[in-house]
Amino acid sequence: MTKRERQILDWIIQDPMVTQETLAKRAGIARSSVAVHVSNLMKKGHIVGKGYILPEVGYVAVAGAVNVDIGGRSAGPLVGRDSNPGTVTVSMGGVGRNIAHNLRMLGVKVSLLTALGEDPNAGLVTESCQRLGIDLSRALHVPGGTTSSYLFLSDETGDMVLAVSDMDIYEKLTPAYFAHNQGFLNGASLVVADANLPAEALEYLASHCTAPLLVDPVSTVKSEKIRPILGKIHTLKPNRLEAESLSGVKITDRDSARQAAKVLLGTGLQRVFISLGEQGVFAADHEQDIWLPCCPAQPKSATGAGDAFAAALAWSFLEGEDLIESARAANAAAAIAVEGEKTINPDMSADAVQRRMQEQEEFNHE
Repeated sequence: MTKRERQILDWIIQDPMVTQETLAKRAGIARSSVAVHVSNLMKKGHIVGKGYILPEVGYVAVAGAVNVDIGGRSAGPLVGRDSNPGTVTVSMGGVGRNIAHNLRMLGVKVSLLTALGEDPNAGLVTESCQRLGIDLSRALHVPGGTTSSYLFLSDETGDMVLAVSDMDIYEKLTPAYFAHNQGFLNGASLVVADANLPAEALEYLASHCTAPLLVDPVSTVKSEKIRPILGKIHTLKPNRLEAESLSGVKITDRDSARQAAKVLLGTGLQRVFISLGEQGVFAADHEQDIWLPCCPAQPKSATGAGDAFAAALAWSFLEGEDLIESARAANAAAAIAVEGEKTINPDMSADAVQRRMQEQEEFNHE
């Protein structure tokens, strides 16, 4: 921020409704010059929107996917080309939405930048986010569009037999959409993105966000979208397969995990947290690394552990935690997540994560 921009911002903070004419008189410059300074302040995230709205403090902007998951489970052996008695459930999913949900449970202000269609499922998503306190005011509404959905069919044992994923709407999340929200993104304490976004959108976020960027690769296939921008990312949260794919190093032990992390950090990346399933997490930055075993847990479902892990990393970043404490928090959140029967464990909270971290510390010293 220039000295003049700082001066104008101070006046706006004192009186958010001050006019550009008044600002010009105070500064002794032309109104057109004030307009340029105000525009620069908006681009840098110090002012959000019209009317000199000042950005909220301490919020996370999540850019990513929200799905409506529709699942059917047969009561007995599936019979092809026929109607099978069973149960049908509808729930909210999507990596971005799940991270945002966990962040809310951790007490973080969060806004979800995503795409919604013009269909009943958009209403379900909106209602769910409103209930949770997730801000959807900047979501893109696509006229005639279909909200992202995931339809799956399971047999009587619960094993998934067939699924159809409709996520084409995310192609609408273009660089122009994020440019329109540039001021808000830059005003965030952290931006979290998942690789369900188009490659061009991820590149735009990495190149234009002044806020630190945390990225979830989502899958080995989708992780290829972020390969060109690794050096512009603050924090990367890959699992073992994604880390192996991006680094070209097979991870079998601590030394190979360290080598994979070294390759990734060599791009300019600042922090990497490699989730290793039942083997815990390997975390590294440019000064140190650590391999933490899993927190003791009584698992019921592994679904959602990665999303809770990512949310805890974001929460730890806001808390100013270092690499090791961030890894411990993410490990603890993943343990809480797997103990729930659904994707989001209702027992997730900042207090619960801190208690689990303390229990893990005591367990390690026994």
